[in-house]
Amino acid sequence: MCLGIPGKVVDIIDSNMTLAMVEIAGEQRPVNIAFVVDAAHPAAACLGEWVLVHLGFAIRRLDEAEAALTLALLTQLGEAQAEIDARHPSAA
Repeated sequence: MCLGIPGKVVDIIDSNMTLAMVEIAGEQRPVNIAFVVDAAHPAAACLGEWVLVHLGFAIRRLDEAEAALTLALLTQLGEAQAEIDARHPSAA
């Protein structure tokens, strides 16, 4: 299973190398944006946009509403997992 996490492009590090700084859950990290840029949508146009990040690559652009929904669902999954873990502690 693949997990993509929404993040917001806050800076373009190097438009030639298609590297951007993306904020994910309050933490900034470099992300390759090559998959979401083209002649009609250059790297500079990604500034301020939401992207779905998987393994250090932005794999798709998202609108803000879709990003918020995805983040809410990921939070719910984390809370559900915490509840499951509390009911069934591991042997470790």
